[in-house]
Amino acid sequence: MEVMRHENIDKILALCGGCRSCGTCHIHIDPAMMGNMPPMSSDEDELLERSLHRNPYSRLSCQIPFDEKVNGLRVTIAQEGSK
Repeated sequence: MEVMRHENIDKILALCGGCRSCGTCHIHIDPAMMGNMPPMSSDEDELLERSLHRNPYSRLSCQIPFDEKVNGLRVTIAQEGSK
């Protein structure tokens, strides 16, 4: 999330600043990279349950650490909308 904000990708609102409380940094991870992602916490899972656009590759970008495991990661910014 912070990397995308730093690069001025304005479609990532990240209103809560990475506190897992708003869901405005919802992304879809490249399926090939899912094995490199850290486990999803129950808080993240609960927040994503509210999204109309959740899929098996959904994550909150604020919960993805920027390290060598995500080198080359491709994501799609999820559409907005909640249940």
